[in-house]
Amino acid sequence: MIALLSNDDGVDAAGLAALRGLALDFFEEVWVVAPSSQMSQIGHRVTTDTPIVYESRGENIFAVEGTPADCTRIALARLLPARPDWVLSGINHGGNLGRHDFAISGTVAAVREAAFQGVPGISFSHYLRRGLSLDWEKAAARLRPVLEELLVERPAEGHFWNVNLPHPAPGDREPRVIHCEQERHSLHVLYEEREPGRLSYEGDYHERPRVEGSDVDVCFRGDISVTLASI
Repeated sequence: MIALLSNDDGVDAAGLAALRGLALDFFEEVWVVAPSSQMSQIGHRVTTDTPIVYESRGENIFAVEGTPADCTRIALARLLPARPDWVLSGINHGGNLGRHDFAISGTVAAVREAAFQGVPGISFSHYLRRGLSLDWEKAAARLRPVLEELLVERPAEGHFWNVNLPHPAPGDREPRVIHCEQERHSLHVLYEEREPGRLSYEGDYHERPRVEGSDVDVCFRGDISVTLASI
């Protein structure tokens, strides 16, 4: 099997390296086509009015001066020698939980673009708690059984998986894998005007509203959320 990997944190991101290391245990070929720089919270933006510059960063690795959706597009259209069996995106440095994050996320967009073209995919993100360090090796280990399960459960056409890791503190119990629905509540969108004509975002991601059993609730209480999403 062939896997295409991308993300929105950039080709040099530690989360992408962790995902690549994991994918190499499941696929015969792993290709990376990812943005050359940070492209977070850019949604499904694509580039059609200017040339897209890319360069090789090693065997089967390309850096693209474009968005995550651009990366999937040009990988499928030009860069890969064969159509991939799966597209994997992440591991994002931060959660992509609920419908609000889902629409904004570049990580999700890379997989959504694949779904538009009939290729199954999984987006992976890691919720971050204040004051805790992030262990990418442990994150990959926790995703191993999730990836093993989902590669067997190929989603129906027009659907894909969205997975979010929690951020347990040392001594917390090991996360469980919970299949759940996306949170429908929006984030708290608040702005502060400290200077006339200048607004600063003051929303608190960690205090976002949620209903019991949603992906936000599951992840915030310390478990791995797995949701089936549609394009």
